[in-house]
Amino acid sequence: MADAQTLTQLFALDALLDPEEIAIRDTVRKFGAERLRPHIGDWFENAELPARELAKELGSLGALGMHLEGYGCPGTSATAYGLACLELEAVDSGVRSLVSVQGSLAMFSIHHWGSEEQKLEWLPRMAAGEAIGCFGLTEPDFGSNPAGMRTHAKRDGDDWVLNGTKMWITNGSIADVAVVWAQTDLEEGAKGIRGFVVPTDTPGFSAPEIKKKISLRASVTSELVLEGVRLPASAMLPEARGLRGPLTALGEARFGIVFGAVGAARDCLEVAVDYAQTREVFDKPLAGYQLTQAKIADMALEVGKAHLLAYHLGRIKDRGEITPEQVSTGKLNNVREAIAIARECRTILGANGITLEYPVIRHANNLESVLTYEGTSEVHQLTIGKALTGEAAFR
Repeated sequence: MADAQTLTQLFALDALLDPEEIAIRDTVRKFGAERLRPHIGDWFENAELPARELAKELGSLGALGMHLEGYGCPGTSATAYGLACLELEAVDSGVRSLVSVQGSLAMFSIHHWGSEEQKLEWLPRMAAGEAIGCFGLTEPDFGSNPAGMRTHAKRDGDDWVLNGTKMWITNGSIADVAVVWAQTDLEEGAKGIRGFVVPTDTPGFSAPEIKKKISLRASVTSELVLEGVRLPASAMLPEARGLRGPLTALGEARFGIVFGAVGAARDCLEVAVDYAQTREVFDKPLAGYQLTQAKIADMALEVGKAHLLAYHLGRIKDRGEITPEQVSTGKLNNVREAIAIARECRTILGANGITLEYPVIRHANNLESVLTYEGTSEVHQLTIGKALTGEAAFR
């Protein structure tokens, strides 16, 4: 039997990375193997995650807000951040979501749109994992159309008073701070949407956890309820006006998903290949059958191409040239292919593929959420369609 190659060798992927990026990737991969993998099946089964404990460990690792500059943030390249997301999602999408929401949504919003006082108050603690953040944009009736949000902030003297509900908020129940987006009475229509930095111990704020999930079970998902939440004027993010504020942050999170989905797909493929080499069917390894090799070859092509697309977008982002449409191409392709690969790998594992002894069904279930959050596949199709035709077809 010829020596087997890895996917990395087949596509010569490491030739596209510099030594620092490889070192960061390997550090996160080692953390995942030693700290996360032994427990992730149980966390998923029990619908729990020691998020506060993990946040401090991930902070010590330098994974929280890692691509941001200053305020205790490591300031790595976008590609290095993507590689960290890839390795974390190779363990579980829920762990990557913890990091994405902390760094690319909550921390990015404060870093990019906040006042110096807000940055100094929150970012160093969030980078260290000592404070956890969440990001309140989606509402029960407004996901793909955030401009229709009903959460509103009204002025009362020098204060703002917030009322409304947000839904499907990662980290919500354990967060110390929430970045909440609301319509204001600034008489600017959609441009009147503003972001507010809301300490979660503010009276009137609550975050009941959402239970009975079949996907992203190793992740804290919550509703945010704001009932007369009174905030000083200084709580508003001063530089964010209109939907550009939250949508810019969502672009950061989607970029992480472009890489993260590749990690889930790669993990499924590696498990399926290993299983096929050791599982005997009719007195020979499953890997020795042409149908199995055809499945493996087709999936390897898609995982390899997904790596290449992610790396390419990482380089564009590192040059400061990436566009939302380009991020949409990566999110649409890589998540769509990842979920198809997870399902196909399940067929190679047969009945064993439905148990939590193997990660494949867990990845498939998680990817059902990744497929629709941070922009559904349909929204990304329409974004790409508009870029190519010049016609907006969202309505």
